[in-house]
Parts: sequence; C-alpha cells; structure tokens
Amino acid sequence: MANHVVIIGNGIAGITTARHIRKNDSETKITVISSETDHFFSRTALMYIYMGHMRYKDTKPYEDWFWSKNRIDLIRDTVLSIDFETETLKTKEQDISYDKLVIATGSTPNKFGWKGQDLPGVQGLYSKQDLDTLEESTANKKVKRAVIVGGGLIGVEFAEMMRSREIEVTFLVRENRFWGGVLPLEEGAMIAEHMQKDHHVDLRLEEELDEIIEGENGRVSAVITKKGERIECELVGLTAGVRPNVDFLKNSTLEIGKGIKVNKYLETNVPNVYAAGDCAEVQETVPGRRSIEAVWYVGRMMGETLGQTLAGNKIAYEPGIWFNSAKFFDIEYQTYGNVAANNQEDEITFYWKHPSKSISFRAVYDKNSRALRGINNFGIRLRHKICEGWIKSNTPIEIVLSELRNANFDPEFFKQYEKDIISQFNIENGTSIKPKKKNLLAIFGRG
Repeated sequence: MANHVVIIGNGIAGITTARHIRKNDSETKITVISSETDHFFSRTALMYIYMGHMRYKDTKPYEDWFWSKNRIDLIRDTVLSIDFETETLKTKEQDISYDKLVIATGSTPNKFGWKGQDLPGVQGLYSKQDLDTLEESTANKKVKRAVIVGGGLIGVEFAEMMRSREIEVTFLVRENRFWGGVLPLEEGAMIAEHMQKDHHVDLRLEEELDEIIEGENGRVSAVITKKGERIECELVGLTAGVRPNVDFLKNSTLEIGKGIKVNKYLETNVPNVYAAGDCAEVQETVPGRRSIEAVWYVGRMMGETLGQTLAGNKIAYEPGIWFNSAKFFDIEYQTYGNVAANNQEDEITFYWKHPSKSISFRAVYDKNSRALRGINNFGIRLRHKICEGWIKSNTPIEIVLSELRNANFDPEFFKQYEKDIISQFNIENGTSIKPKKKNLLAIFGRG
C-alpha cells in the first residue's frame, strides 16, 4: 500500500508540495484539506476580482479536472485537531489517517483586542470569505467611507479596492511614514504622497485605532482614534499584519514559537510531520532572512523543496537572496537583498528619485568592500536573475551601476533612467562611472 501524504491547506505552499510529490512519485496517495475553497486560487489576485479586472475562475492556475487527473484528492473540510500518536486528523466530517503530514495553514490577520473589532462591517482581507464579505458589505453603495488600520501591503490593496468604487478612505498608520518598518524614509514618503495626491486617500500618519463604535443597526458606525478623533464610517479594514495560523495546535506536542518550528528540511519535532509556508518558523536561518516570511514566493519555494523530500529525494530548504515585489496603486515595487528601513553603520546607501514622477532607485552597499547588499526599485522593472547575481557575487557598486542597463526589464518604448542614476552617483561620490552597452549574453545567458 502506497504512503498517504495529507496536506492541510490549499494555498501556494500546500499545493506546490502536492504537485511536486506527484511529479516525482506516481504512487503516493495525496490528500489536500482546506476549509476555504474547493480549489487552489491565487490569493494575491483577490483585489483584482473585487475591482473587476478578473473573475474568480481566472485566478485558478489549473482547470478543475487537473486534480483528479493527477490523483490529488481535494477535501473541503475543517481540521479540528490532530492526534500525533495515532497519526490521525479529526475534521468536522470525518477522521483521516496519514503516514506523512504537511501543515500549510498559512496566516491569519492580527487583532489587538480593540473594542468593537468583531462587529459586522469590521474585517480583514486575507481569505476568499473575506472577499465575499467585503463584496456584500459594499454592494449597492452601502459604504461611503472605510477606515483602514495598518500601513502595509494588504492595507494599500484594501485602499485601492475601495477607491476603485469611489469609496472614501481614511488610512491610519502608526509610524511616521507608510510601511515604516520596511521602507526607508524617502520611499515611504513617496508612496504616502502618491496615495494622498494622486488617489485621494486620507492618510493619517502617527495615528492609531482606539476603539470601534457600534451603530443603531448593530454594525460599525465610527472609529475613535488614539488622539480622540471620531471618524464616521460604515466599514473598517483591519490590516495590521498577519500571524501564523496555528492556534488550533497550541495545546499539542508540536513545538510552536510564533509559528511551527521546523529545521532546514522543514521537519517539525514530531516524526512524519512537516510545515511549510506562512505558518512555518525556520530555526536555521541564513543571514538576511527571517525565521517567518509570509510571502507568496517563499511558500512556493518551500513547497518545491518539501515535495522533493516527500517523494524520496531529501533536500534542504535554501531560501537564497531575499526578493519581494508588490504594487502601491500604480507604482510597481521590487526589492532584492537587504535594504533596511534605517541605514546600518557598516553600509552606505545611494538613493535616486525622479524629479517629478514616483520613480526611484536605491542601492545599499558595504562601506568597506563596496559590495552590493540590496536594491529597492520603484517604477522601474529590473531582472531578478541579474540583481540576484550581483548580490551573490559581492559585485562592487561601481560595476553594478555601469551594468544597470543589463538589468532593465521595461518594454523598449519605456523611458530608461540609467544615465540619470549614474550621473547623480558620480556627482555625489566624485566618480566617473559610465554606462556600458547592453550585454545580451549577460541578460539571456549562453543559450
């Protein structure tokens, strides 16, 4: 009888694990359990469904028949508890035995005990159910103003969704700039200005939620800020970060910190039990990486690694150079390597911004060796492979800038800014760097 691998969670980590087991093992029985949806979909596309750019079915990378064809059994159910001694899951509908278990339960939105946080009209933006609730709440122009709490990626997505339907938005951010724990001052200020001036978001920096007020209809009617201001609203978006979705496991024998503790092979302290994605807390981190990284591509990489291991080819999870990308309304953002919100003592940062547009480039490099450590990029697309290569090979900043054209991934008709970036660096540093011609071999490799 073939082994039975059970995966809890049908997000990017769980589904990638299932797919890579099946790619390398045609015999193992695979069962995926999720209470959210029948089929895997792209969670990052939730906002585009709401804004009318995509339909829900367009966010599913695979046709519904894909799963049965590949003999991956999908169960729509909720896991209530796990008996690790008998290797059995208890769900709402049945008991399920496993030989190997993968926990890929993702994240859940943070709540901080605010009065009124559970009122109708107060919600996060993480699941398909959240999207459905938001659609119902804002239908027929029932919401005139939304208050969004927490200045991160989910918060700015929420704001863009509201503005797409001409709903007024007040955005409460406790830091002195947008996404202050991640973005340096200049980038945070640029995004804040873009939201305020170009998209008419009422952004309140250094302001926090105190309580949420219930109206006569039993739904949210206003919020009170820490400064004592009352803001009338019909909807509150709680987007103050996420935490690993592991509460149902906290009284078990599984070792849990903030998330489920795993080693470099994504193994837990319990035999035959693994964790991947947002809920996994990696104990053997590499420099520049965090123990928990709630990012889509991290979940994908963990799933690829774990799929290989469970198919009999045991390999360690190697996160590589940090990378992330996002959009702030219509500004594209990429980051590579280590770019701290505040400059570190042993590094130098170079920052260029377009004089009139929301376009910028930041390079952080070692003060002594001048090796590139990280890049922040807004409004210019750069090639992942080249940026990663520069950081891995400790390329000096002067060479990085001279070769910057090779990394540009914008379409031909887009204006390019390498000359302007290099010119400012030369003026600030007394150097005479010149841009090299594009090297197609460096861009596309040797075939």
